[in-house]
Amino acid sequence: MSGEHTGPEAILEVYDEALPAVYGYVFRRCSDRRIAEDVTSETFLAAMDTMRRDRTASPSVSWLIGVARHKLADHWRRAQRTPEPVDDLPELADDEWDAHLDRMVAHATLTQLSPINRSVLTLRYVDDLTVADCAHILGRTVGATEALLTRAKRAFREAYPLNQSAKG
Repeated sequence: MSGEHTGPEAILEVYDEALPAVYGYVFRRCSDRRIAEDVTSETFLAAMDTMRRDRTASPSVSWLIGVARHKLADHWRRAQRTPEPVDDLPELADDEWDAHLDRMVAHATLTQLSPINRSVLTLRYVDDLTVADCAHILGRTVGATEALLTRAKRAFREAYPLNQSAKG
């Protein structure tokens, strides 16, 4: 950023670079174009509000992705409280359909987990971060994060629908 603008105008300086990065970040975590678009919009609106309140703030792509992470967490919390109706199913080839179904089942399973379990699994396996990086982001020690990952994986396996049919 060149620093020419302060306040909301400063977002315009990083918008072209930040938009695909923010959208990609959100889409990889929800796999739903409509939700990714909504959360991305919410991210930039929240960033604009922040810039209006704090004229010294300096937006960057990484800062906007941090805002997106919070907006996506807000979306997940709302989704846990309010089930979304199923719209038309996408038209996909068989292989694509199987992969899409796997993502849908995994996403639905993640929504059943506690926010901390969902966060650690997403950071580790969706973002492909190291355990040390996950620990840093979550404000935990590496040992505590490894234990959390173990519990989160167990909770995911127990909540995964295929395991339900195998038990009964």
